[in-house]
Amino acid sequence: MVADINPFESLQSQIDDAAAHLDIGDDVIERLKHPERVLETNLTVELDDGELERFKAFRSQFNGDRGPYKGGIRYHPNVSRDEVKALSGWMVYKCAIVDIPYGGGKGGIIVDPDEYSVSELERLTRSFATELRPLIGVDRDIPAPDVNTGQREMNWIKDTYETLENTTEPGVITGKNIASGGSEGRVEATGRSTVIAAREAFDYLDKDLEGATVAVQGYGNAGWIAAKLIDEMGATVVAASDSSGGIYNPDGFDPVAVRGHKNETGSVVGYEESVEEVTNEDVLTMDVDLLIPAALENAIDRDLATDVTADVISEAANGPLTPEADEVLRKRDTFVIPDILANAGGVTVSYFEWVQNRQRFSWSEQRVNDELETLIVDAFDALVDTYETYDLDNPRTAAYVVAVDRVANAYEEAGSFP
Repeated sequence: MVADINPFESLQSQIDDAAAHLDIGDDVIERLKHPERVLETNLTVELDDGELERFKAFRSQFNGDRGPYKGGIRYHPNVSRDEVKALSGWMVYKCAIVDIPYGGGKGGIIVDPDEYSVSELERLTRSFATELRPLIGVDRDIPAPDVNTGQREMNWIKDTYETLENTTEPGVITGKNIASGGSEGRVEATGRSTVIAAREAFDYLDKDLEGATVAVQGYGNAGWIAAKLIDEMGATVVAASDSSGGIYNPDGFDPVAVRGHKNETGSVVGYEESVEEVTNEDVLTMDVDLLIPAALENAIDRDLATDVTADVISEAANGPLTPEADEVLRKRDTFVIPDILANAGGVTVSYFEWVQNRQRFSWSEQRVNDELETLIVDAFDALVDTYETYDLDNPRTAAYVVAVDRVANAYEEAGSFP
């Protein structure tokens, strides 16, 4: 991963690429390239030994033209202001491409959660929720899980908000467990949309998914579920990796069994003697039909992209390709399904959860999956239609043309309030 690539600048570059094909004023485009507001706060938390520790945290509300701000909260040592701004911007256009009525937001705390106890993480989470309280709300800003957060943290935020507001408002946050108002199908949603989009791309390119070889970089929630689902579709997962390294078997392996090994040992490395150990770079550059980058942003830079041989890439992670890598792969006609479509399943099912919370009515898992399939397929069709109509040279620009146009139209239709 290239640490010195600024993800916020990557986002702005992607918006500029789309704007070149749209009849939208430069002033409006400039507005759509910057967040409306960013909260930066210092959280002071008492540790289990009684000592106090300060943590820096952020919440970016990028754009609310199409609805309430929506986006996850991540806990990671590399969280930064620019990263959160970029992620909140990607959320705007992710919601727009799948046409759900949300804007975009994102939050994060600079912390390595592995270094703290559950009680310390709870105090940290509740402290952040207290700071977010004036900003969030069912019609204002709806957080969700992201890297190193999940149902547990979302439940804590919900409880903190409801306690301080003396109310019951499950829709203030999504990604909760079922007992706290969560939705069926939410855990698998990001991985599911990644493989639905890949399936549609293979069909569009007249390629056979049955028997296609797949490499998955990053074996967290999105990565392993994508591996499991693509295996169920008839493809063969031959390589997978996590932060500790990777594994490879040209004959494939059972993605679920690999996940079980990772749960037991903390890594995919060491799974069965018949599997060869490889590096993360090996997984990214493997000669496969489909590559699923499912880790963090900037995993593939220009130099590494020259060695990428996959025919199709479906981006389960946010921003896994730098703009320079995009350019390399564009010239080689690699079909890249952009993150704002491929991994939009998470926010889409978050939207379904929010709708269920508002209605006080739960959907079945089958209904959730069916509704998700419809929206992802419709979004892919809109991407392809734009890709061909504008004679564009890559799917990412097509996705942003659709999304930026929708956001700009919402802004212009609403008019400007002084």
